[in-house]
Amino acid sequence: MSLPDQPAPDAIRAAARGAAESTRQTGVVAWALWDWGSAAFNAVVTTFVFSTYLSSSYFIDPQIVKDAEQGGPAEKLLQSAEAANASTVGIALMIAGVLIAVLAPVLGQRSDGSGRRKLWLGINTGVVVLAMAAMVFVEGAPQYLILGATLLAVGNVFFEFASVNYNAMLVQVSTRENMGRVSGFGWGMGYVGGIVLLIVLLVGFIGLSSSPGPLGITTDDGLHIRLAVFASAIWFGIFAIPVLLRVPEIPARARTNRVGFFASYGVLFGTIRKLWRGNRQVLQFLLASAVFRDGLAGVFTFGAIIAAQVFGFSPSEVLYFAVAANVVAGVSTIIAGRLDDRFGPKNVILVSLIGLLVAGTAVLFIGSAQLGFWIVGLLLTMFVGPIQSASRSFLARITPEGREGEIFGLYATTGRAVSFMAPGLFALFVGLSGDTRLGILGIVLILLAGLLLMLPVKAQQTQID
Repeated sequence: MSLPDQPAPDAIRAAARGAAESTRQTGVVAWALWDWGSAAFNAVVTTFVFSTYLSSSYFIDPQIVKDAEQGGPAEKLLQSAEAANASTVGIALMIAGVLIAVLAPVLGQRSDGSGRRKLWLGINTGVVVLAMAAMVFVEGAPQYLILGATLLAVGNVFFEFASVNYNAMLVQVSTRENMGRVSGFGWGMGYVGGIVLLIVLLVGFIGLSSSPGPLGITTDDGLHIRLAVFASAIWFGIFAIPVLLRVPEIPARARTNRVGFFASYGVLFGTIRKLWRGNRQVLQFLLASAVFRDGLAGVFTFGAIIAAQVFGFSPSEVLYFAVAANVVAGVSTIIAGRLDDRFGPKNVILVSLIGLLVAGTAVLFIGSAQLGFWIVGLLLTMFVGPIQSASRSFLARITPEGREGEIFGLYATTGRAVSFMAPGLFALFVGLSGDTRLGILGIVLILLAGLLLMLPVKAQQTQID
């Protein structure tokens, strides 16, 4: 009896590669679903729904609102009250940014090599989901403004902590050859998730006009908004599960730099010194990107507030704009990916920053017509996605071989290291002028600083000792 033919070694290796690739693709999808779900926080809480809710007339003395409807001096009083609420939101986010700057780099460093990256991703994401769920108790009344701003700040802090672990996991689901495509897929999933969720909220909870949506939820005390945020918390919680189940955990390893919490700052500064001596363009890019990404966060966080207060967008109209903005950002990011390969990511970043500066400055000169904001606002969103995707691509290209995990981890932790700047400058300009529109000047200044810091960065890779 003859033995069956044995498969050739090449066939075995090909089958193994195919199985590994299939497993990796499953991990990529599971990883990207966290991005899909995170739109519940980025789009709903910080950008288009909850932050604008906190800045709305719900949180102003009803008598002031009633008097303003009659016209006269009361209108100016209402405008000042709205600006004060917007400034309160800005201060809350500024405090959150300071906490992120102080804690995130060290917490990210201490998780390296621990074998608990998924654990901390799950814990931090869980806190964000709980903070979002608690927003259902923020009734539309002036005495609830501080509670709402506090929950917004807590959510931002722990969302950034979760993002440290999530972004570091990019090296677990990709290779150097496809890291850009995988990262772009994650960004794309985030935009698509934002579109889908915003449509669900628009149709099901907030309604297509000022009247209640099809579920018949009353608008009293902002209940329709609060329940929409609660539903978003459930959305995020569900789509955060796959990455915890399907992506392999990093193996724990012995570390020679395991030190106490406060001593971790010494290790952090030591890493920065090494980058300064041996790979300065990486450090320069980390600084530049930290600044201009804070400006991008300001565009999304305060753009919706400006739309509502200056241009009179209703909650439903803000969501219409949000859906359109996500579509524009998603399409422009896909197109920019090809431009990235042809002209280089640095050029994509520089051109996009210039576009943001022009569009942001234009907000000051377009009057109060909603059409003007639609045009300028969509121009702003058109440049945001390309900067985000090209930034990851740029860093992947200049990262020394074998240092990807360390450098991408530092990128993630420093991304929000100056995240207090845009909220702080927005609050400053609004507070000094009493006009919410002028808050855009603070964001424009941050973007300009990021552009100037990016100009001398070289797009080349060098090794460090």
